[in-house]
Amino acid sequence: MNRPKPDNREDNVAHLQNNIENTIRNYRETEDYLNEHRDEISSVEKNQLQDKNERRLNSIEGFREEVKDEARNQNK
Repeated sequence: MNRPKPDNREDNVAHLQNNIENTIRNYRETEDYLNEHRDEISSVEKNQLQDKNERRLNSIEGFREEVKDEARNQNK
């Protein structure tokens, strides 16, 4: 019988920090792309990329809240 792996939270903060860094990098790359190709891309594509970056900002905020929660849990 397969049993679920135990919940190992020791490296959650490191994983979350990695997610934050990757999301920020993707955000910046998209902003650079938009700035460099603003006149070449359609308004639909521009809107899609801007929407995606807005979701990235929301994700970053959520990741940071999770880091705070993990720090509080580790201090207990």
